[in-house]
Amino acid sequence: MAKVELKQPIVEEISGYLKEAQSVVLVDYRGLTVEQDTQLRKAMREAGVVYKVYKNTMMNFAFKGTDYEALAPYLEGPSAVAIAKDDATAPARILGKYAKNIEALEIKGGVVEGIAYDAKGISAIASIPGREELLSKLLGSLQSPITNLARVLNQVAEKGGAGEAAPAEEAKAEEAAEAPAETPAE
Repeated sequence: MAKVELKQPIVEEISGYLKEAQSVVLVDYRGLTVEQDTQLRKAMREAGVVYKVYKNTMMNFAFKGTDYEALAPYLEGPSAVAIAKDDATAPARILGKYAKNIEALEIKGGVVEGIAYDAKGISAIASIPGREELLSKLLGSLQSPITNLARVLNQVAEKGGAGEAAPAEEAKAEEAAEAPAETPAE
């Protein structure tokens, strides 16, 4: 069997991951201990991120003709690839977290939602909270005004509705002031 025929399934595997990918991040993993690599792989798996080591030539063939072709210049030296199909910031967040604690782990670059970034750009993306955290913050922001309104209404009800007549009379007075004066018909 020719070498090309042996390499084709690997290129197709990478291409299959890339078809559904929202982000791809390349890292240099030289110098990681087995324990550090195991922890990193576990964190990636739990986040639904594919983290694998492929030969640079195989990744280069898979990247050609896709949005990920911009990663070709980063394919020097040992490279591992982290591919996410659900949470676009997950690879950058996890790798950024581990890169802070492990000097040997070096982020090379990546593509997030079709836009290529260098190592600094990926580090900036790493600071973006995850989808679940952003949704919970949004939900909290939406619930806050409703919760405050409920508290105020509850306090008014507990006080026995004191002062209900005055606001009603004020509202009638405001309506009368806003209504245009009738002009006599000619």
